[in-house]
Amino acid sequence: MDEAADRAADRATDRRKSEPEPELARAARLLAGASRARMLKALCDGRPLTVTVLAAEAGVSVPTASVHLTQLAEAGFVRAEHSGRHRYFRLAGPDVVTALEALAVIAPPDPTPVTTLRAHSRHNALRRSRTCYDHLAGSLGVALMEGFLDQGLLRREEDDPASARPLDRPASYGRQVAYRLTPRGTERFTGFGVDVDVLLRGRRPVVRYCVDWSERSHHLAGALGAALAARFFGLDWLRYGVSPRVVHLTDAGRNGMRDAFAIEVAD
Repeated sequence: MDEAADRAADRATDRRKSEPEPELARAARLLAGASRARMLKALCDGRPLTVTVLAAEAGVSVPTASVHLTQLAEAGFVRAEHSGRHRYFRLAGPDVVTALEALAVIAPPDPTPVTTLRAHSRHNALRRSRTCYDHLAGSLGVALMEGFLDQGLLRREEDDPASARPLDRPASYGRQVAYRLTPRGTERFTGFGVDVDVLLRGRRPVVRYCVDWSERSHHLAGALGAALAARFFGLDWLRYGVSPRVVHLTDAGRNGMRDAFAIEVAD
């Protein structure tokens, strides 16, 4: 009896090995690699980075990073671009960031202690203000979202009006509540230099949101979030930091956000 059961189990194992790997399993296997995950996180601000920079972020050699990036490119997570002699990599699109941010929301805390001043400073900078592909995240992004809601520039609509500001469940990431651009918001953002009419005619949703992994609240995404971030950079209200994804609010930006949107941003 036991021998028959063992043979049946062996046949089932052989059959599973011969079947193609499910797409979800392949994606999970790629994301489970610490080096690949670090490189994907570094690319989450939407800017292309060289293999050398990504190797440094992952803490691996350039040849090893090239192998990892080839695997990620074959899976559709990243794409390569050439500029002269240099080869750059960028994320394949905002959906990759959405998936990574959703995983970060439900991921357990990192058990690795922060032991250096540099690592501690970078961690704090990421929590304070960072890019999430092409829009703002961190405490700055959440503060902007809350300010837009308080002033009636955006309106929140919940699936369950009786609930008190629920967080999205992982299974319904980005769909449990909805935010709408109000007429007042259209007027204010247009006056700020964002062509809202063009955004409304585009294929990308004007207002979407992400569940911010560090703040456990919502920040503004979609076409409007991207347009506002681009405008902030254009006005020199924001500048990129040394580390990927990190951005810094300038004095002009702090004063400008107070004057334009009545939003006070803490240091």
